[in-house]
Parts: sequence; structure tokens; C-alpha cells
Amino acid sequence: MTDERAEAAVQAAIDGELRLLDPEVRACAARVLELLDPEFTETGASGRRWDRKTVLAATGDGTVSREAPVHVEEMSGVVLAPGIVHLTYFTEHAGRRAWRSSLWRRTEAGWRMYFHQGTPVG
Repeated sequence: MTDERAEAAVQAAIDGELRLLDPEVRACAARVLELLDPEFTETGASGRRWDRKTVLAATGDGTVSREAPVHVEEMSGVVLAPGIVHLTYFTEHAGRRAWRSSLWRRTEAGWRMYFHQGTPVG
């Protein structure tokens, strides 16, 4: 994979990740589904396991959150294999910090988040 193609893949994953953190996107089930792989799973910072159905139940009710926005730091990515990008970054939200890791894969429908994990930072 050329450096340009790798950079474009990482940027596509970053763009998708940032969209998923946007309260406007999270309030719309259709927009969330565009970004989550059909086989998506997450281990949240709380230790809870999530899938597409449970994420939609928690976020896609059409109500835009009035909470403070999620602050993102040090987001970076690397191509693990053609069509697979690994992102890592820190978030701070409502006084809690977490180290986050996501796997994105390219599908016929575009880049989709396949796996996500949040780990609390003390």
C-alpha cells in the first residue's frame, strides 16, 4: 500500500470516528448505522459490552444530547492490513478520561467501525 493510500485510509477512519462522537450524528440511527459495521462490538469504559442494537437503543432516539462535547486528544492511526485501520486516542467527557482504541474496516458501503474499546484513565 502506498503512503498516500495509507494516509487516505487513516483519514477516512478518523473522519468516521469523529462523526460518531458528534451528538448530532449519534441522535440519528440512520447516520450511526452508516458508520457501524454489521458485526460491530464494543467494550465500553464501563466494562459493558455493546453491539449495534444496544448502541442504537442508547443513542439513536432522535434527541441531541445537551451534554458537554467529547474532547479528543492525540488521535492517530495505522493501517494494519489493506482495508483495516487501527485508531487510538484519549477522550475527556463529563470529567472522565478514557484511552480509546477502534478498528475500522473498508466495506462495499465505505469505512465502518468494526470494534471499539474504552479504558478508563485514572
